[in-house]
Amino acid sequence: MDWNQQVFELIDMRSFSNLWYWIALAVLWSTSSHWVLGVPFDLVQRARRKGGEAAEDVAALVRINARRYLFIARVSGLWITGLTGFILSLLASIGFFYGNEFCQAVFLLVAPLTLVGLWSVRTARAYEQYAHEGEALYRLLKWHRLGVQLLGILSIFVTAMWGMWQNMAIGVLGG
Repeated sequence: MDWNQQVFELIDMRSFSNLWYWIALAVLWSTSSHWVLGVPFDLVQRARRKGGEAAEDVAALVRINARRYLFIARVSGLWITGLTGFILSLLASIGFFYGNEFCQAVFLLVAPLTLVGLWSVRTARAYEQYAHEGEALYRLLKWHRLGVQLLGILSIFVTAMWGMWQNMAIGVLGG
């Protein structure tokens, strides 16, 4: 096998049989569940245990990021919703109706992330409405993280099932 063939095999566009796709999926959900409303969750845990400067940092980061998310949602929310709906519809149509595996793979990465975005805006609104502090703030962030993790588990399961189905169909049909 020559060098060019090895490189093109490494960056194969058949997503579900490519190791890089599964690494990207794992990194995506690991990162999504680690950054809770723009705050690293290890900082939230440190603030909960020790308080002090870490608690001040968490409160400041949540306040800044919640205001930022809500500002973006209020100013550009309609445009973002329309553009996201268009892109997701395009990916789903090309991927599932026309059978393009790359678009299926991208859709299965991006579609759940839109739900994470909506969940983040919802959490930011809850923070703004109830002005959580201290333990109530940590509990809000914990529930946000748990929701993202459950969505990630469901997303990885659906993606794995669909990917196995695609790989079996290509293997059986010789596609």
